[in-house]
Amino acid sequence: MIKPPTPVDELLRLETLRNLKIFDTDPEERFDRVTRLAKWIFGTPIALVSLVDSDRQWFKSRQGLDAAETPRDISFCGHAVLENETFIANNTHDDERFSDNPLVVNDPRIRFYAGCPLRDPNGKKIGTLCIIDRKPRELCDADGGPLEELGQMFEEELVVADIVHNDPVTGLCNASGFQSIADYLLAMCRRTQSPASLLLFHFTNQHLIEGFMGRDESDRAAIELAQLLMASFRDSDVVGRISENTFAVLLAGSQTDEIEPARRRLMERLTARADESNSEYALDVESHAIDYDTAHHDDAAILIRDATDAMQSHGTDFDPGEQKLA
Repeated sequence: MIKPPTPVDELLRLETLRNLKIFDTDPEERFDRVTRLAKWIFGTPIALVSLVDSDRQWFKSRQGLDAAETPRDISFCGHAVLENETFIANNTHDDERFSDNPLVVNDPRIRFYAGCPLRDPNGKKIGTLCIIDRKPRELCDADGGPLEELGQMFEEELVVADIVHNDPVTGLCNASGFQSIADYLLAMCRRTQSPASLLLFHFTNQHLIEGFMGRDESDRAAIELAQLLMASFRDSDVVGRISENTFAVLLAGSQTDEIEPARRRLMERLTARADESNSEYALDVESHAIDYDTAHHDDAAILIRDATDAMQSHGTDFDPGEQKLA
């Protein structure tokens, strides 16, 4: 095993990293979205945002791994932060740097690793967005483009105020954040000729809840609905609250005729809540789905507009533009 060398700017790098005040903080949906997408896009069992401290690598976001941190001297990310491009180890058993590494010999038994360096607003490398597999894979530098794009999404979240892209009540992305992520995924679907679809959910009785029970209870209802949506769809599906009473789910890789099981799961959960809960109200939801059309939908804004128009044409009386959470 070869321990990762120390960057020449180590002291400045560590000062920059610690000034972010991000170490040992709770998970955040805005960062977990990035690792979920990386895990789904590359089909790996593990995806991480790893921040490289003086003696450890700590995972701000992790998918498929229980450990919150590992020692730096056995870390793969310690090597990756020295690079300007994505660092790739296609088969650790054939790589003298890692063949006897404890993370290879023991759990999580890493056989493949690719890590994109992450930079703070001043350009210092603070960690990586990495994907890990327990079997060898072939990934060349050119194939690392989507990982680097996702890394840029993480970097943007570091410099953009949380409220700009996230709904403060539910923690989901708001209209601005949803559109930003959707634009990236739709561009990827266009390049790979993959399908995509959008589901809109109108929370029809939210204003009644607020009118009779107050804003705090209305917010609690929105949080509960957000959690049910997250539980009903895949980790790779992007869920957002694009207006006060409108939620959206973008499903990359799926057409509308393939998403009925997820919608049915949501409706079953809502029905079970109404039957079993002691709550004084139900969560009433109407929905509409639309397929992504590459010839017509140049960006996510057009797709959302068409879905909104289609929902209104089916008799749903709402206008997300009037209450846009951006």
